[in-house]
Amino acid sequence: MAASLVIAAIPPPPFQSLINVGPFDLRMYGFLIAVGALLAIRMTVRRFELLGGAPDLAEKAMMLALLFGFLGGRIGYIIPRFLVDGAHGAAYITRPGDVLAIWQGGLAFFGGLTGGAIAVYLYIRIKRADFPAIADAVAPALPLAQAIGRWGNYFNQELFGRPTDVAWALRVDPVPASTAARFPGATTFHPTFLYESLWNGLLVVVLLTVDRKGWLRRRGSLLWCYLIGYGIGRGWIEALRVDTVERYLGLSRNNWIAIAVVLAGTAGLVWWERGARRLTADETASDEDSTGADPLQSAGAPSAGPDTDGPEDTDEARVDHADTTTGHASGKRVGTADDARDTPSTADDDGDAPGTAGHDPQRP
Repeated sequence: MAASLVIAAIPPPPFQSLINVGPFDLRMYGFLIAVGALLAIRMTVRRFELLGGAPDLAEKAMMLALLFGFLGGRIGYIIPRFLVDGAHGAAYITRPGDVLAIWQGGLAFFGGLTGGAIAVYLYIRIKRADFPAIADAVAPALPLAQAIGRWGNYFNQELFGRPTDVAWALRVDPVPASTAARFPGATTFHPTFLYESLWNGLLVVVLLTVDRKGWLRRRGSLLWCYLIGYGIGRGWIEALRVDTVERYLGLSRNNWIAIAVVLAGTAGLVWWERGARRLTADETASDEDSTGADPLQSAGAPSAGPDTDGPEDTDEARVDHADTTTGHASGKRVGTADDARDTPSTADDDGDAPGTAGHDPQRP
């Protein structure tokens, strides 16, 4: 039985390089990461446009995310290994050019997520654009990129799990010396790259379903859901891996980071969604006040005749008064109907927008 299971195992990759012409070497690792990134950018731009944002702004934000994501991912991979003996440690001191050799593998996802998120946040703040909208737009695109990019680990024969003889086991050939020393005679291992690819593919479907069903009350909440979903998946998959030697209380460094991401995502989602409930209550009270008697008429203010500028002045004064009674902290003045048509209706950076009757500022 065991022999038949081994025969059914996932074979080693037939090749690593897609194109190899002279000094030019395009590896499958880099190619798959690039494909995943391009599809994620396209999805983000499209979703941001549907939410009322400018496509060119989303494209620039995603290019910054890609650049600083790679930078953060590489830094996150190198720093823990920089002073460690071996090919992936002290070699960076003797061969500093290897720091940029991402085609050899070595991108820490949590470092890339941090670097990309900081770059996008700063860019959106500088442009005074709608950050909650870009957060919702990018949430399902992130696991899409990961689902495709993880197959690069297969072609590099890296980041596999502990030995197993299940039918879908991954055959590794040759087995790294460090792994062979720990598990003598083992040739098939858990394909953790496949587990994470499938998990992220499922996460894309879940996030899109949650968004389409309107189960979240506030724009920007979908990104918190992504952090929770990815952190859970990464946590149990990381527990199967054997490439991380450093352990803290029995868990790897990435295990602890995954736990922290789940906790942060849960706390952030509760906090963000509670803000939506408070905002809805405030807006309801303001709408009830604004639909009552006109304070100008109740004070006995005379109505202007048809030959004067009274109607325009009265309309503007009424809108100004309604703005002061809403209690919004934005401090923005609402103009006339013509001004409203000329001004794009975008949310503030924190996801709050001046409320109007019958309009939910948190959803598109």
